[in-house]
Amino acid sequence: MLLRGHRIGLAVSAGADSVFLLHALRELGLAAAVLHINHHLRGEESDADEEFVRELTARLELPFLVLSSHPESGNLEQETRGARYEFFAAQITSALCDAVATGHTLDDQAETVLYRFVRGAATAGLSGIRPVTPAGIIRPLLELRRADIRTWLTDHGIPWREDRSNLNEDFARNRIRARHLPDLTASLNNSLAETLASTAAWARAEEDFWTVELDRLETSYLIQKQGAILLSTGPLRQLPTAVQRRLLRRAIERTKGSLRSVDFQHVEAIRALTASREGSGRIQLPGLDVFRSFDWLRLALIRLDDRLPRDFESPLAVPGRTEVSERELTIEMELVNGPGVYNDGVQALDWEQCTGSLRTNDWRVRNWRPGDQYHPLGQSGAQKIKTLFQECRVPLWERRAWPVVESGAPDATILWSRKFGVASRFAAGPESRNILVIRESGAAEGIARQENDAIAK
Repeated sequence: MLLRGHRIGLAVSAGADSVFLLHALRELGLAAAVLHINHHLRGEESDADEEFVRELTARLELPFLVLSSHPESGNLEQETRGARYEFFAAQITSALCDAVATGHTLDDQAETVLYRFVRGAATAGLSGIRPVTPAGIIRPLLELRRADIRTWLTDHGIPWREDRSNLNEDFARNRIRARHLPDLTASLNNSLAETLASTAAWARAEEDFWTVELDRLETSYLIQKQGAILLSTGPLRQLPTAVQRRLLRRAIERTKGSLRSVDFQHVEAIRALTASREGSGRIQLPGLDVFRSFDWLRLALIRLDDRLPRDFESPLAVPGRTEVSERELTIEMELVNGPGVYNDGVQALDWEQCTGSLRTNDWRVRNWRPGDQYHPLGQSGAQKIKTLFQECRVPLWERRAWPVVESGAPDATILWSRKFGVASRFAAGPESRNILVIRESGAAEGIARQENDAIAK
């Protein structure tokens, strides 16, 4: 938990466990400061707790810092917990201490594991309270029993204060502590608390392994694109079920920023979308929009597609480079002159054909719109772009901002479209002396490579 010379901030509430923590770490010479949070939820009792800790800290001649917090109505447990850990993080950042110790015990661990188990937690939830966190929180008492701590304090004549809200059985955690865990211990397993704590240790080791493994796997299977995560359904289906579930949980976490409110049934609903070789569908999970289209699965935040207007249009530099930054789109138009410049491996227009038939000073790049059609090079005639989407298995979410290059009015003509190429009438050929090469570069180019790699798997 500690490196030599580390200074520890002690989270002291006035309860028995944190009072013991204070005395123990001060005796070891590790206490740098006492941190107390007063949420003012119990009126005078909360203020009395603060004064108790203040006086105790003064007697032990340690610095004392208090956070006075007034949580608003809502999820009080979540809000107060967030305030506490922000306060602790601030003290570490300010260099007051190198870590913050809390008074969680083996009993707290057992209650946490049981609570999460009955709510349907997976291995991550059954990991319980971590002894050490990346944020610098440590739990030195996690292998001690609450009863032993109280016995020690009593034997040494050291007082503490009881939080009466811990007796309120309207809260599930309090019912587990006061009723369910003692009943199960008496009727099923005298060492149930230790067994549950061992389960947490086992699950933590499993999670540590999977964290490293998923760091490796996600680079091959998860594609980040414009705020969403894409997965190719074929390679995903070939993985063992356990790996599928883990990868989908990682994708959810990458998309939402957390796994809050996500349970087993949610992960299975996503897997069901990918079960068939063909298909489409859409489901919404807490904070998440999940699409299946052709061979692709997309996870995105709710209403992600509404953050920008559906239609966009931008003047095009011909020749030149045009960036449409909010769409992560870059179109380069390079004019290449001279005999023998034609290369059938690039998308290019015959410049002389264009200048002879079209106005070239007001070309634009815009998104595809219903009704758009043109005659792509290599096709037998004019095609609706919507039909080309189906033939080329373009996922539904890709179509919304699909770029096309169009000449100016009054003879507006689609000259190029992503993937489908240049218009046949204006396409460069071996006889072309001056050609206009069209390239789409930037984020789309990199994503296309990732998608091709995923398909290749």
